[in-house]
Amino acid sequence: VRVFPAHGAGSSCGKNLSTEKSSTIGEQRATNYACAPMDRDAFVALVTAGQSAAPGYFAYDADLNRKDRRLYDSATAARALTTAEFAELRAAGAVVVDARDPQEFAAGHLRGAVNVPADGRFAEQAGTVLDPADRLVVIAPEQREEEIVTRLARVGFDRAEGYLAAPEAALEALADEVAPAGRVTAARLRAALADERPPLVVDVRTCGERQANGFIDAALHLPLNELPARSAELPADRPLVLHCAGGQRSSIAASLLRRRGFEDVSDLLGGYAAWALTATEPATA
Repeated sequence: VRVFPAHGAGSSCGKNLSTEKSSTIGEQRATNYACAPMDRDAFVALVTAGQSAAPGYFAYDADLNRKDRRLYDSATAARALTTAEFAELRAAGAVVVDARDPQEFAAGHLRGAVNVPADGRFAEQAGTVLDPADRLVVIAPEQREEEIVTRLARVGFDRAEGYLAAPEAALEALADEVAPAGRVTAARLRAALADERPPLVVDVRTCGERQANGFIDAALHLPLNELPARSAELPADRPLVLHCAGGQRSSIAASLLRRRGFEDVSDLLGGYAAWALTATEPATA
């Protein structure tokens, strides 16, 4: 019996999902660890071990799926906004979703913007850190504006007012509201951790990543999926350095904390991969 999975590899919908596009019942019974004979309690313990909490939007979407919904029209939803319209919506409380690359975002972004890079698991990560009740305005890479608005709608975040037309010119016009984002190298972080007042390192990777790849000693583990609900646990009077595996999720997490009022927040360039690499580099004179 042929089986075609409904979720792709890397999805938070499961654990260690295969990259294969199809399989068979026989193959799964022979090779899938979760299909081995076991009782219910053993099965639950096995498949949940090392799993982080589900993204916040999962429950929201499950509720939406039980309701009648009007047909989504991407042509009307993805509306180009002038700088004045964008600024007015932002001043009225709309959340800015900045889908640019973390490096570009770090060079200069609107204060309070949440960075969710388009090149990645955009919809899942946006659904994790944004509130579906919020009105949204989008800053997107060129020629990807409608794509970003549509991907938000696919996970139920269909309250986007539109996207900023000509963002480079708009950021120049709104220069007083533009700020850089702090990013630190692994070498600089190692030096800072030796200071009398070291920063608190926050690891936003999943449990499985920490177990498989290692972790920074004394780092607080707070997975990105849990950060929106647990950010109040972090100290507001201490520098924070967030890290993930490669530097994308940490940019998302750091931007969310800045939006929530944390002032001294940076993220680690290159993530844990860069940290592990510096541990093996020879000392220089």
